[in-house]
Amino acid sequence: MDLLELSSSIIDERRLDERAVRVTNELSEIADRLAMIESFSNVVAFDTDDGLVLFDASGKATAGPVVASLRGWSDDPVRTLVYTHGHVDHVGGSGAIVADGRARGHRDPMVVGHENVQARFERYRATDGWNRSINERQFGGARRAGPAMLDGERFLPDDVAECSSTFRDRSGLRVGDLRIELRHARGETDDHAWAWIPDHRAVVVGDFLVWAFPNAGNPQKVQRYPGEWAAALREMAALGPELLLPAHGLPIGGRQRIADVLDTIAGALERLVADVVDAMNAGATLDEIVHSVRVDPDVLSLPFLRPTYDEPEFVVRNVWRLYGGWWDGDPAQLKPAPRSTLATELAELAGGTAVLAERARVLSEGGDHRLACHLVELAAQAAPDDPDVHDARATIYDARRRTETSLMAKAIYRTAATESADRS
Repeated sequence: MDLLELSSSIIDERRLDERAVRVTNELSEIADRLAMIESFSNVVAFDTDDGLVLFDASGKATAGPVVASLRGWSDDPVRTLVYTHGHVDHVGGSGAIVADGRARGHRDPMVVGHENVQARFERYRATDGWNRSINERQFGGARRAGPAMLDGERFLPDDVAECSSTFRDRSGLRVGDLRIELRHARGETDDHAWAWIPDHRAVVVGDFLVWAFPNAGNPQKVQRYPGEWAAALREMAALGPELLLPAHGLPIGGRQRIADVLDTIAGALERLVADVVDAMNAGATLDEIVHSVRVDPDVLSLPFLRPTYDEPEFVVRNVWRLYGGWWDGDPAQLKPAPRSTLATELAELAGGTAVLAERARVLSEGGDHRLACHLVELAAQAAPDDPDVHDARATIYDARRRTETSLMAKAIYRTAATESADRS
């Protein structure tokens, strides 16, 4: 079946056995003069009477097959390239697109993005080592899926195309016979743009919809904005789109179906933000909020809201960070002792690191992975060179990884297990 039929069946029949996010690098026509290339980040292509308009460029590692698929569909010049935001899996392939055009004798495309994209690029260049490290940890176990951000000498590829045109709140574009209305909203990033294409009754949404619980809590990345994310989804729904084109996952067709999806995601985010803020106003600590605020399991069971990438518990922490800062409400954590000092003291009180490690094993085998991880981490901090402690740590974090649903949690626990396995 075509992409719209497939997404409709997944949503309408709640088919959880069918993948909605696929990295095929293949192009499918969605409508007349409109196509999508499914990649680690999709490329949405519009054919106009003055050349092609692309939304996003995919990443460095997938750029070759993406360009090949595009050129199997059209040899026309790429006149405009729109970045929905500056994440490297959306912009990293831009150099290949520009190079392909130059080889064909085409002029370079106009590259459009929000005014904060350039600041993001500068931050990536200033923190190259940090970003390579955290993305290696987040995606290192998913190499076979082809994550674009792990290739190349730098986190942000040297040949990335800089924006030649930027906007702040809204911008109207016309490329040939295609009208584009660009709008800015903070959500996953502070530089995110989405587009209304009136002639197609379509919204190009970037990462505002990723066929998973919104990436509004990533524990290793900068601030996300779940409340404004929900507001953007409400604004999209008010336009009555009949076609939704995301940067990750299948396109969605049908006015009512799209309205229902956008409303459900927005409602989940709004409720989560409200519950956290209410608890903060009541004087709760971060620890109390993390262990009490929940999203309805029925909502999390929907095929477009499962916590397979990010998860609500991480979003709770991001809401706290947005409104409450970095201190978690525990006075001892304001200016704490070094972790290794505390760990050594507690290990002595417990009777040694072996006792902590063994108790951690017992807790993990009984299913209490949260407490087990605390204890084995204390043991490892108190005795960082003890192979027996690292053997326990590797076993416990591997067991915890297997119980998690989100890629982010799985990846961090996998990294911890691997670190200790190498030292045991």
